[in-house]
Amino acid sequence: MRTDIGQVIHLADYRPTDFVLERVDLTFELDPTATKVESRLIFHRREGVDVTAPLILDGDELSLTSLLFDQEELDAARYDVTPDKLTIRELPAEAPFEITVTTIINPQTNSQLMGLYRTNGVYCTQCEAEGFRRITYFPDRPDVLAPYTITIIADKASTPLLLSNGNFLGGGNYDEGRHFAAWFDPHPKPSYLFALVAGDLGVVEDSFTTMSGREVALKIYVEHGKEARASYAMDALKRSMKWDEERFGREYDLDIFMIVAVSDFNMGAMENKGLNVFNDKYVLADPQTATDHDYANIEAIIAHEYFHNWTGNRITCRDWFQLCLKEGLTVYRDHEFSADQRSRPVKRIAEVRHLKSEQFPEDGGPLAHPVRPTAYREINNFYTTTVYEKGSEVTRMIATLLGDDLFRKGMDLYFERHDGQAVTIEDFVQCFSDVSGRDFSQFALWYHQAGTPLVTASGSYDPVAKTFTLSLLQMVPATPGQTEKAPMHIPLGLVLLGQSGAILSPSSVEGGEYERSVLHLTERQQTILFNGIAERPVVSLNRGFSAPINLQFDQTPSDLALIARHETDHFSRWQALMDLAMPNLLQAARDQKDGKSAKADKAFVEALLAAAQDESLEPAFRAQALALPSESDIAREFGGNNDPEAIHLGRQAVLTAIAEAGSTIFVQLYDTMKSNGTFTPTAESAGRRALRNAALTYLSYAEPTPHRALAAFGQADNMTEMLHALTLLAHRFPMSDETNKALEDFRSRFADNALVIDKWFSAQATIPGAGTLERIQTLMANPLFNAGNPNRVRALVGAFAFSNPTGFGRADGEGYRFIAKQILEIDQRNPQLAARLLTSMRSWRKLEPGRAKHAEAALRTVEAAPSLSTDVRDIVERTLKA
Repeated sequence: MRTDIGQVIHLADYRPTDFVLERVDLTFELDPTATKVESRLIFHRREGVDVTAPLILDGDELSLTSLLFDQEELDAARYDVTPDKLTIRELPAEAPFEITVTTIINPQTNSQLMGLYRTNGVYCTQCEAEGFRRITYFPDRPDVLAPYTITIIADKASTPLLLSNGNFLGGGNYDEGRHFAAWFDPHPKPSYLFALVAGDLGVVEDSFTTMSGREVALKIYVEHGKEARASYAMDALKRSMKWDEERFGREYDLDIFMIVAVSDFNMGAMENKGLNVFNDKYVLADPQTATDHDYANIEAIIAHEYFHNWTGNRITCRDWFQLCLKEGLTVYRDHEFSADQRSRPVKRIAEVRHLKSEQFPEDGGPLAHPVRPTAYREINNFYTTTVYEKGSEVTRMIATLLGDDLFRKGMDLYFERHDGQAVTIEDFVQCFSDVSGRDFSQFALWYHQAGTPLVTASGSYDPVAKTFTLSLLQMVPATPGQTEKAPMHIPLGLVLLGQSGAILSPSSVEGGEYERSVLHLTERQQTILFNGIAERPVVSLNRGFSAPINLQFDQTPSDLALIARHETDHFSRWQALMDLAMPNLLQAARDQKDGKSAKADKAFVEALLAAAQDESLEPAFRAQALALPSESDIAREFGGNNDPEAIHLGRQAVLTAIAEAGSTIFVQLYDTMKSNGTFTPTAESAGRRALRNAALTYLSYAEPTPHRALAAFGQADNMTEMLHALTLLAHRFPMSDETNKALEDFRSRFADNALVIDKWFSAQATIPGAGTLERIQTLMANPLFNAGNPNRVRALVGAFAFSNPTGFGRADGEGYRFIAKQILEIDQRNPQLAARLLTSMRSWRKLEPGRAKHAEAALRTVEAAPSLSTDVRDIVERTLKA
């Protein structure tokens, strides 16, 4: 199962290990540059395995100092060792045996941030996916489960806090100047869920009483002085625990649950059993330093990692091909939690925006892969939006197919049947088949076929027969390694609306299964006949985004306007507005490319302004309605020959037309949505701020000076409004004295808060236009920028590459060359970060020829580098492959 030398791993080659691991005892003697790790492992040979088969343990840059067999030194003739592998021969045929491995590792120089590393004086681990092998030789794969006992020994003065998974067994003085702590996790787990944190940290404490009456100690550890900023995370944790009991019947199972926030972290967070390790970005918040978006992310990610306790920890993956079984399922659970905590339609809109902007391009490019891939070269590169977000959508479709009651019964059976096991997608889906009697064999293609299905729809009404005919055609495009696709089972939420907006109920439906307002598209072509329809209906199709598809349905602007006014499904109302907007945006981009002046259709502008003023709609929804499709959304609709500059200018022209037509409305919204009290992070308050900021955005297009945005910046009493005003100043008036002063004021005020300075970096990295590259290069020399910290790199270099189409996509290719250079430099110290940055170039073939040529040349430069990591080589070769 090793991937560290870059061989291709195939799902078809899976087989269980030759040896069963019964128990793990680990002892760490922590030292910044020479940590001693003693690993005592008890194995027995799996029944039926060749008695001559050796025990093979994974390693990664390890140094072996001692190897014992049943507490006796092992004869050197019985084993072979390299930094990446330990092979032990002549082992017992039946009886259990003990292997004791001692290694020395250097946490201080571990810039990969995988395995055990040291950051800001704190020892920390990250073992998913294959980081544990950087700590000790081990069968480092997810189907090897065992209980762990951990002993940590460290300097008492510098490292007073010693944490690991499970329940605390005890601790005390060890020898002169050192102390120890012991932990035991009774729940068998794979090595990727192991965690250790040691250092000097502050703590926020609370408790939670479970549904069976057990009291669980809750602790969140942060850097000293930041404790007050962890209170919202603690509140989110307690709400998550309560919600999981009520919604899924899942009770927490240890005596203590801990979260540790660290500043150097490759990921958002990690669900290690009982000891979650977080990027501090997703723990720390207060009104002066965190935006509403930060609060929502903290709430969602705290929930996500906690929910992994059952979907990922208690039940884990048999192999890494099943990654979506824990990630996609848990994303679905955290989405549902956030929807219940906040606004369900607004949450759904945000999910779909993210899916379309990130996963759809992945599905349509060289990095496309199924939700469950069949082969990989580097598993770190498959922590993708396809596995997470599309995986969540597949789970959501199962819930749509079955309804709430049967879906809950299927989940209950899954937890009951597979607790303590490492399982597969087939095991998961079988539970829903068993409780419902439904055949899921065609639906399972969602796991196996890559690509975003395209559904083409057309309708005709017969007023004499009072019938409506809906014709549907589905097509799944070819993707790398998959040229031929079978028809999918696509659940399409659907209602027919009358001209008054009322739902029309057919007397009968022919040609397909239609239940609970869901139409099941299972054939390549399907014609559905709705009988008993008294008037020409307006079709609301794929309501709630019931399936992750591209929908081609040529509806008239008046039909879309009717849906936008009357649909009871608010997601569909929003989608209708976006469908009205997109033709305007596409035409505006074409006009810019042809040297024509762009304009916006009056009917579209009126529909958008009507939604903005509709007080029956919550402010958060109205803010989403006013947020037009992004430049990347527009580029995706073009499909090829994309000119980022023309798309940007066209979108600006449409924004200006809306702003000028609705300036009075936007002034009113900006004034009336102003908060009159103390900041709260509630969904309702956040919605009002979002609508106020949306109005300010349009006013920045209607008014030629930066004065209103500057006043908003100066008057803001919370980070949400302050950062939005600063970003508007930087983007709309980048060269003005007002903008320069605001940027300097912001930097001076928050220079000692790295997470806030990340926002300062990103606001500048995303300034549209070719000149931003020079600004980026200057900012990289700023003392506040730390190239070794992933958050800083993502905030500046990543924001430029992923969120600035005109700056990154300069016509002269300098943006692409800059990113290529950064990737090669970062790859030397942090391959994961470099590989993720490289995915910003996945859509290079869809650029206009000049830019595509520059982008390809930059990619070829990366490809030709003499010492690439497996992570980066895998991405660049797939990106360049025709």
